[in-house]
Amino acid sequence: MTMNIMFCGDEKMTDGVLIATLSLMRHTDQPLHIYVLTAKLKVNGHAYQPFSAVTAERMADLMRQENPQHRLTRIDITDLFMANPPQANMTTMFTPYCMLRLYADLIPELPDRVLYLDTDIVCRRSFSNLYQEPMKDVDIAGVLDHYGKWWFHHKLTWFDYINSGVLLMNLASIRQDGLLVRCRRLIRHRWLFMPDQSALNIIAKSKQILPRKYNEQHKVETDTVFQHFTTSFRFWPRFRIVTVKPWQISAVHHQLGLHEYDDLLNDYRQLAPKLKEVS
Repeated sequence: MTMNIMFCGDEKMTDGVLIATLSLMRHTDQPLHIYVLTAKLKVNGHAYQPFSAVTAERMADLMRQENPQHRLTRIDITDLFMANPPQANMTTMFTPYCMLRLYADLIPELPDRVLYLDTDIVCRRSFSNLYQEPMKDVDIAGVLDHYGKWWFHHKLTWFDYINSGVLLMNLASIRQDGLLVRCRRLIRHRWLFMPDQSALNIIAKSKQILPRKYNEQHKVETDTVFQHFTTSFRFWPRFRIVTVKPWQISAVHHQLGLHEYDDLLNDYRQLAPKLKEVS
């Protein structure tokens, strides 16, 4: 069974996609098909460059060396995005690339089931149980947002605000009921904090809450499958906001005190210069 994984981002997300992909390959013996959605965008005079086609091909070659059945497909959706841009959210604190996932239903190359991952995710254990999660009558499945579950609610009786960094998507159902069509309409006309995540939580009527181990945003436990390097708040010895990404190796060691990924990060450090396009 092929596991279909989706990332979104520009050229600056190359390091994250590489680390996440290396970690995924370490924890499955099934074929992987990585899809990277990208676009060439210009917002308020700032030009964003897409994830490089050369880098994508080199990464695909690397994956095939590990398993000849592994694949990587880069999909440029600039035209799709600009045909219906999220005008109310183009200049938020987040780059427009966070919203590319909301166009997934329009991409015929994407299969009926895909696991979307943010590029600051590291896989620690087998994720096959997550990928095979039954999704009968469910559009999306995700883990509650560590902080947002306390602040944002769409029902009165239970936590329901999910983090969109690890998102199992039933595209077959989504294409039928128009979930992403409605999300795109919302972000086009209404400003939202964390626009992609907020839109999905506001619009989705059929979503499944997954165990925390599939998107650990705070404290890693022995059963954690995906660690998500999100921004966190620290209160001792003083209040501070901490944002450390997996490719910031020194900060991973000294600020987070994490060394369990050293082998993975050593592989990344050796491979990264070989993958990036030289102009």
